[in-house]
Amino acid sequence: MLIGLCGGICSGKHAIAEYLIQNQGFRLLELKSNTISQAADEDEVDLQLQVPDTNGGIKSPPSTVFECVDSLLEFATKNWQGLWVTADIWEGTTLDRFLQRPFFLLVSVDAPVSLRWKRLVDRCRRRQTEPPSLEKFIFWNDQHLYEKNVGRAYLTDRAQVRLFNSSSSLEELHAALKALNLADDQRLRPSWDQYFMQLASLAAQRSNCMKRRVGCVLVRDHRVISTGYNGTPRHIRNCNEGGCPRCNRGEGGGLGLSTCLCLHAEENALLEAGRERIREGAVLYCDTCPCLTCTVKITQVGISEVVYSKGYNMDQDSATILRTAGIRLRQFSPPQNGLIYLG
Repeated sequence: MLIGLCGGICSGKHAIAEYLIQNQGFRLLELKSNTISQAADEDEVDLQLQVPDTNGGIKSPPSTVFECVDSLLEFATKNWQGLWVTADIWEGTTLDRFLQRPFFLLVSVDAPVSLRWKRLVDRCRRRQTEPPSLEKFIFWNDQHLYEKNVGRAYLTDRAQVRLFNSSSSLEELHAALKALNLADDQRLRPSWDQYFMQLASLAAQRSNCMKRRVGCVLVRDHRVISTGYNGTPRHIRNCNEGGCPRCNRGEGGGLGLSTCLCLHAEENALLEAGRERIREGAVLYCDTCPCLTCTVKITQVGISEVVYSKGYNMDQDSATILRTAGIRLRQFSPPQNGLIYLG
């Protein structure tokens, strides 16, 4: 596994690298020099990664240094089963090559500008050097993140994990990182549950129902049988174009269902698959727990298990029907995605 760290000045990426090295067995991969980094003035304001030695002094962490990106990437590819971390990814072309590797995880780190400036001021005072003004720091920050062709914002926008490091102490940061477990292999390759639930969520993006987006995937032996999303039937005007008067009236959940023209995601998936293709052992993934009407149909076609992500206002009634029919019902919540607050 190779974790690439990117982010703003004094956002905490070096502190996170240090934590991974000291507590989770990672080793540092570095590039010998980089003119783009120097152009962004990062060397003036960002400390080199340091760790205390056993005698209380400061030493460089265990690392491997490379002359160029090609040699770093070649090394990481040949040694992908190890645990590696680098903060030396600076531009988009290089990132594209790293993201092609199944062992690579890009993590961005950010923090409020005022907090990052305070961190830099504290560092400068410890070193007995003159700290920059807030105005100068903001100039450095803008150049570092947004300068054309070399700004880091292009990298941070593509990160698979985005951390907001508002921690006030290293102890607080380390506790948050321990709970987060960046080294989890499922961040690189999703489990079957995570994979199929993501497909269900993707199907939901095609929904045209004015009430809520719902997606569904039918699976047997880890193979997709069919997918579905909610909306009006074929040849009927889409719900979001006025095709279902009930949904467009904005009635509350569960009201006026007998007049609703929209097929549910589960219904569409079941109709698409047909009973002969479903058979025993099929699993239904839905990003919302099935309603009572869909539950009856799920029971009829012989589904063996229903996996859902979010609850609905009929969960207990649906659960009773499924339990009586001998169908397993369980909730799966995918790992946290998007922006993650530390501290």
